[in-house]
Amino acid sequence: MSKQEIIEIKVDELINRVMELMAGQWRLVQICASKIETLELSYSFGKNHDLVTLRIPSLTGQEEIPSITSIYFAAFAYENEIHDLFGINIKGNCIDYKGNFYNKAVKTPFNIG
Repeated sequence: MSKQEIIEIKVDELINRVMELMAGQWRLVQICASKIETLELSYSFGKNHDLVTLRIPSLTGQEEIPSITSIYFAAFAYENEIHDLFGINIKGNCIDYKGNFYNKAVKTPFNIG
């Protein structure tokens, strides 16, 4: 039987939590940003048939989020996308497109207003 778990964390917990998952041989499944009233980030990891998501809720968009690319290199694409589409500042991305990952007509189209 598979399990799914969502764990709310704070920005300053992200790197340690991700390192624990890497040490436990969890694979990065996806990183997702969303905005309803505030921004939130969800980092999902899978192992066997289990899924755990680290969620950082209630972001203003002014925070600086540490990159996890030193732990999971493939995160560079997710982090560039989140920066381009939502304007969330990701610090330390191994491959930083500096807001040019996508060609877009609006600076942060998923975080307007």
